[in-house]
Amino acid sequence: MISFPKAKVNLGLRITRRRIDGYHDIESIFYPVGLSDALEFKVAPKATADELTVTGLPIPGSTTDNLVTTAVKMLRKKFDIPYLKIHLHKAIPSGGGLGGGSSDASYMLKSLNKYFKLGLNVDELKKLSLGIGSDCPFFIEAEPALAMKRGELLTPMPKFLEGMYIVILHPSININTKEAYKNCFPHKQDQSLPELVKNRPSDWKRVIFNDFENYIFSRHPEIGELKRYLYNSGAIFSSMTGSGSAVYGIFGHKPSISQSIHRYLIYQGEL
Repeated sequence: MISFPKAKVNLGLRITRRRIDGYHDIESIFYPVGLSDALEFKVAPKATADELTVTGLPIPGSTTDNLVTTAVKMLRKKFDIPYLKIHLHKAIPSGGGLGGGSSDASYMLKSLNKYFKLGLNVDELKKLSLGIGSDCPFFIEAEPALAMKRGELLTPMPKFLEGMYIVILHPSININTKEAYKNCFPHKQDQSLPELVKNRPSDWKRVIFNDFENYIFSRHPEIGELKRYLYNSGAIFSSMTGSGSAVYGIFGHKPSISQSIHRYLIYQGEL
């Protein structure tokens, strides 16, 4: 069985509270994009363990502690699932703030549920996926949503970017998310993100922000330069996604990307 785990971008990312459990509450709009990995598995009747092979972009760590195999082991505790031969082709870069690893895990849960007819509903899959990662529940449905708390409290939103174009640039800088959170401080906003996106997209850059940008751009100015490039190229809105290091631009038309920037380009397409 094959599936195509999607990437997401954050439209606005606010840190609203530092929690006593060490996590942070956020407010962000998660929006799926066309960039995707490819995930395939089949039953391996003679195997004595799961086998995961990975091609495409490199991933950190070993295949034995990948989030895909974590998802398999999680379901195997509840259901009789045989050992599997799994292949993951990575097109979503790790450490970019695009949710690639979380998406892979959630799509694995969904695929196993469908293939083995486990009968889990959407809410049950979301609850299971939260045990893997804070943004995993979003990828169970992979539709635009307002994300709050750790990212797991999801409120569906319309596809308000439909018909626009997105360009995603990735400078291959790995960001330490824990360190980024330590250097960003909670604050309150007067208007919610769903209220702010009702403004004209050309006004978003004045009112919608990613709270990680000031700290990350001070440490890695080249990421800020990519954001400026996208605005100079005609982007209606540009932002870092997650805690970085990927940056995206939203355009009203199909943009032209200069040759000098192509080494950073990982995706462009219609939303």
